[in-house]
Amino acid sequence: MNLVLIAPQIPHNTGAVARLCVGLGARLHLIRPLGFSLRESRVKRAALDYWEHVDLVVHADWEAYLATAQPDAFCFASTKGARGYLDCRFTPGTHLVFGNETEGLPAAFYDRYRESLYQIPMPGPHARSINLANAAAIVAYEAYRQLR
Repeated sequence: MNLVLIAPQIPHNTGAVARLCVGLGARLHLIRPLGFSLRESRVKRAALDYWEHVDLVVHADWEAYLATAQPDAFCFASTKGARGYLDCRFTPGTHLVFGNETEGLPAAFYDRYRESLYQIPMPGPHARSINLANAAAIVAYEAYRQLR
């Protein structure tokens, strides 16, 4: 399993996703620019003693990620997805992709990857989105359920 964070901005979210990846045996891809240093204590504090076990790859940009990781398929978590994440059929080569905490995915992705956008339902009337680490956990465990 591969989880991808595009330009994450909040270190403790990235730390929590890193811990999630260790628990699932997943690789974590971080796409620059990052809103913090990976040496920052807040990242490692959120990941606890799991940080040393994270299978982490940092990419200069999206195109470098594509060239290096060569994903077979995508599931982009987005509030702009037309289908729910439970509709995504995960395969072993599917990469789970999440935009950053304040801007979501890059604007061009909404057209480029339209068929791979999936949302997490939020029936609450005042919510625009949920926390990045929570979204990653929700989608990753659905992928795990389907793939086991």
